[in-house]
Amino acid sequence: MIETLDGPLAIAHNGNLINAPQLRLELLSRGVGLSTSSDSEVILHMLAGAGGDWMARIRTVMARAEGAYALTILTRNAIYGVRDPWGLRPLVLGRLASGGHVLASESCAFATIGAEMVAEIQPGEIVRIDASGYEIVQGAPPQRLAFCTFEQIYFARPDSLFNGKLVHQTRQKLGKQLAREAPADADIVVPVPDSGTPHAIGYAQKSGIPYSEGLIKSRYIGRTFIQPSNELRKVGVAMKFNPLPENLKGKRIVVIDDSIVRGNTSGPLVRMLRNAGAKEVHVRVACPPIKFPCFMGVDMATQDELIAANKSIDEICAHIGADSLAFLSISGLMRALKAENGYCNACFTGEYPFSTPIPLIELQEKEKFADVWGD
Repeated sequence: MIETLDGPLAIAHNGNLINAPQLRLELLSRGVGLSTSSDSEVILHMLAGAGGDWMARIRTVMARAEGAYALTILTRNAIYGVRDPWGLRPLVLGRLASGGHVLASESCAFATIGAEMVAEIQPGEIVRIDASGYEIVQGAPPQRLAFCTFEQIYFARPDSLFNGKLVHQTRQKLGKQLAREAPADADIVVPVPDSGTPHAIGYAQKSGIPYSEGLIKSRYIGRTFIQPSNELRKVGVAMKFNPLPENLKGKRIVVIDDSIVRGNTSGPLVRMLRNAGAKEVHVRVACPPIKFPCFMGVDMATQDELIAANKSIDEICAHIGADSLAFLSISGLMRALKAENGYCNACFTGEYPFSTPIPLIELQEKEKFADVWGD
């Protein structure tokens, strides 16, 4: 939060600007003092330094910013919500029973505060909320829609709505498509909870193999794939899951996971299931192999760390110690989502939705601190 001539200014940002290094250098050349490495701070100072009213300032920033951003902007007299022209990250508007309005990344947040969803903010739109209500205007021309597929697969909470569809039901459809593409001769279907659960339900429904709990998740351990080191991720798996030996002993099991990123947690899980008595462990993954890094706000890994970028499926299977391994295809993913386009699948295909060449983006990421801070 900063103080401007027009009063206090604060923002919240979900996403990542891929041209933040250039924008940062422009601000520094103008004498703006930056105290962090965050692209959110860049957006804050761009808003503060732009001319005109707040709506004009937001449009100025939208014309310059390239990347993923769902913003909420707090000013003295109003709150603004902004969604990037590609629609990479979600933003929704809700209404409180008292008549006030709220903004959130996902609709599931509204139930907590007793609000109901009014609208999903569309790509390039700005919503202004003040004492008199709200208005939605187009802030920048919408680009080719590129909603993050990983929101549907993993990130979003299952009780959220995207395009009027419940995420939990969408994930069941992914599981059903996975069962069509990658059947297994097994006794039970076991999810990697919690994110693998709806996928596993769909797989069990389509395959006819009984669904069963095989792993109990601790409620006190967070998401392991975004832990900063391999050792922390491996320790996190041991602390996060406990097997149910009576459900697993002597069984051929199909383990359904939402994704495999680095492959560091899948191996310990397979060993845990075998040690608990599983006769066979067949791993099925409800998304395609992740081969490319994300520059739009998902802190996955560098390409060198992504196991599917460096190993074949057979090699990954051997690495994690599974009896078999299969991933959902990209075409199957799109079929389950009932879409031919409108999604960003860059982490699977390497085809990013922006004009900036990806080799340049990779270079910028490596040189960001050296260029800006002189390290």
